[in-house]
Amino acid sequence: MKLSRQFVALGASALTVGAALLAPQVSGTGAPAAAPAGRGAADQGVASQTVPGENAAVERAAARGRDGFVVVGHRGASGYRPEHTLAAYELAARMGADFVEPDLVTTKDRVLVARHEPEIGGTTDVASRPEFAARKKTKDLDGTPVTGWFTEDFTLQELKTLRATERIPALRQQNTVFNKRYQVPTLQEVIDLTKRLSRELGRPIGIYPETKHPTYFQRQGLALEPELVKVLNRNGLNRPGAKVFVQSFEVANLKALDPQLRVPLVQLTSASGAPYDFVAAGDKRTYADVVSAAGLREVATYAEGVGPAKDQVIPVDSSGKLGAPTALVGNAHRAGLVVHPYTFRVENNFLPVSLRSSAVPAESGDLFGEIAAFRKAGIDGLFSDNADIAVAAATEAR
Repeated sequence: MKLSRQFVALGASALTVGAALLAPQVSGTGAPAAAPAGRGAADQGVASQTVPGENAAVERAAARGRDGFVVVGHRGASGYRPEHTLAAYELAARMGADFVEPDLVTTKDRVLVARHEPEIGGTTDVASRPEFAARKKTKDLDGTPVTGWFTEDFTLQELKTLRATERIPALRQQNTVFNKRYQVPTLQEVIDLTKRLSRELGRPIGIYPETKHPTYFQRQGLALEPELVKVLNRNGLNRPGAKVFVQSFEVANLKALDPQLRVPLVQLTSASGAPYDFVAAGDKRTYADVVSAAGLREVATYAEGVGPAKDQVIPVDSSGKLGAPTALVGNAHRAGLVVHPYTFRVENNFLPVSLRSSAVPAESGDLFGEIAAFRKAGIDGLFSDNADIAVAAATEAR
């Protein structure tokens, strides 16, 4: 029988958000912060409820923050700083985010670091570094050939000589002013930062790490999961009530982590395709099967939440407008799962046509309107590049 894992949530005030916009930003090293919370997300007390699992009665906890709603700083405040930098994580926390989200990959010497992908040509200055020119290669990444520079070919010491750059400069030109100012952070540095900020802000800042491409790293003998468990144990974060979620787009590694971790697990899904571990094993099921009513009941046997793509919650119709909500949220809640969809971004490029402010992709549209529609559909939290807007929307909706 699964262990009960508590959710702990966080409230953010308008003052916190205002302070965030004025606060100075860190450059490239991390300081600490204690992260309490667990398989959920609340911070103002612990609210738990029991929901039956599929195969046995299992205690569940519901994430309860401002009104039970969880805001995750997606790769930090990546709408305002280059993603997966300590500066981005700090800004998201100061804007009121309950959690910051580091995507985890590994170095050659088995240190977990925060990058969106193992290939780092698009998020660091490695391409301009002649000393690493020979490291460029083509690898099979989940069945797709990818050419570039890969974290697992660098030691941590080597990786620390690189500097982060904006991933989508065409849309976020303002972020390029921060190019080459910040290092690639380790998971430990992210945890240390959240500990410091938790003390400074007077509320727990959680971490919501994602294991990136588990099968890819396992095949190279560099499995992410043992190192993740070690880091959480070392920091006292592998316990009920710790302010941690662990997420993955694959299934097998979450099932393997389930008996090892006492914090909530979240099954990520996509609007297309299938978990790569399914593909590698010849399993014909897709993400659509995972988010079916039966699929979500299975997810509830090893996880406490589901992180779907936005389109799986509210699809966009042929005219580019938000359509009717699907059954996903209701089916997930009946299975005892919280629902945290991704990714809410303010730029027109990422919004439905009806919520865009103009034809210019980089201009800001009506993110408040999009969030309101998804909250009406019953989601329990969300991932956003614009934590300030997400926090303001959650505060207004109370």
